[in-house]
Amino acid sequence: MNTSITYKKASENDMDYLLDLRTKTMNPHYAESHLPTDRETMLQRILYQFDKAHIILLNDEPVGLLKINKTGDKTEVLQLQIDPAQQGKGLGKTILNDILKESSAEGKTVSLSVLKTNKAQNLYSGLGFKIVDEDEYSFFMEWQGDFGSLSHL
Repeated sequence: MNTSITYKKASENDMDYLLDLRTKTMNPHYAESHLPTDRETMLQRILYQFDKAHIILLNDEPVGLLKINKTGDKTEVLQLQIDPAQQGKGLGKTILNDILKESSAEGKTVSLSVLKTNKAQNLYSGLGFKIVDEDEYSFFMEWQGDFGSLSHL
């Protein structure tokens, strides 16, 4: 991917963008799962661990959101949303590859959850994430391993 991916810390000024992004990326999956899609519920999800939210910039233009929580032995991808106009171009895979490389070097497990109705689970499986648990709506996935041993990345 011949592009420049950078991140900027999300602020209150980004709220309109984040609401629009969440509506476009998540509401179809929430609706298909029969989960609430109202504005208040969306705002609660946006504000969840907001201090860890970063706007993804592609060539200085906002294209998504990455919310990540790093602890001693684990990196948790809380939210990764790519604008539908930018999906299918390898952006999510590039971002996740960077997270996996860093986590591998630090000996950390990477975890995330994905709605069962979200086809992004195919991307995660392809990167080596394994389902470790599930509930009615979501799969809980983990990646453990040595990034260097993954020749397909």
